[in-house]
Amino acid sequence: MNHSESVLAIFALSLATACAANGVSPGDHRVEIPYGGRARSYIAHVPPQRGRALPVVINLHGGGGNAANQQKYSLMDALADRAGFIAVYPNGTGRFQERLLTWNAGTCCGPAAFGQVDDVGFIAAVLDDLAARTPIDATRVFATGLSNGAMMAYRLAAELPDRIAAIAPVAGTMVLANANPRRPVPILHIHSVDDPRALYAGGLGPPFPLTTTRVFHPPVAETLSIWRKANQCRGEPETIKSFQGGNQTASLLAYRDCAAPLEHWRLTGAGHVWPGGVQKYLPGLLGQGTTLIDANAEMWRFFSREASDRH
Repeated sequence: MNHSESVLAIFALSLATACAANGVSPGDHRVEIPYGGRARSYIAHVPPQRGRALPVVINLHGGGGNAANQQKYSLMDALADRAGFIAVYPNGTGRFQERLLTWNAGTCCGPAAFGQVDDVGFIAAVLDDLAARTPIDATRVFATGLSNGAMMAYRLAAELPDRIAAIAPVAGTMVLANANPRRPVPILHIHSVDDPRALYAGGLGPPFPLTTTRVFHPPVAETLSIWRKANQCRGEPETIKSFQGGNQTASLLAYRDCAAPLEHWRLTGAGHVWPGGVQKYLPGLLGQGTTLIDANAEMWRFFSREASDRH
């Protein structure tokens, strides 16, 4: 390395250090990073709070979606601003730039799974990149996602438990061919019995729009059973809260005597949706929305409790 290159390297390091110390401005930031021979990207929504290391919630889009779509649909930014966490919306990969993207969650979904894209490594790189730009609390990094994004959240819990403190998958089960979680991880699973796409009882879901591709969905009970063992739960699940409104119900089931909490919001009447998100969104494809519970509020309640318990 010559003198000029040394000066540039020192300047770049100083700039990165300054950014991490001072943080980035509140609002949305679209970031591109190279990973695995691809140009990858994510959106970070930074709340108004400054001057301290902030928690992070990784919010993963569903199959065929993208980061911007998930940000708008889930309505998580408002809670991030009130509660003081950074909401991160990564982009999966696909053939059409930032459209019709998927995650390699195991046996699903699409080109990402077929091509064995290293999305676990990518999410770790996103966290590293974010930490270089603004202070984050590495002990309070959480993950959620919808459908294929929920499946990816499960993969992160199984394969990246040293970076992910808890997960809250929505409308998607674990699709790892050889699921072997490395350690207990707090999990809040949110899913409707009447989900028309990620079938609650398991089986082949309907074809993806404009394709003949179908995905096999493990039953919710099977996924919870795997994590019941991993989280060392000895007691049976108990219903600790329930709501009813119109043709819909929502019941919160919690497993007892666990090394790490395992809870499940079991809905009826709702479709393949983000509870409390944008309503009447693609009803012909996803089914009926619901406001009986707010997925964002419920997962933040769960995440906050787990974080405080560890501290």
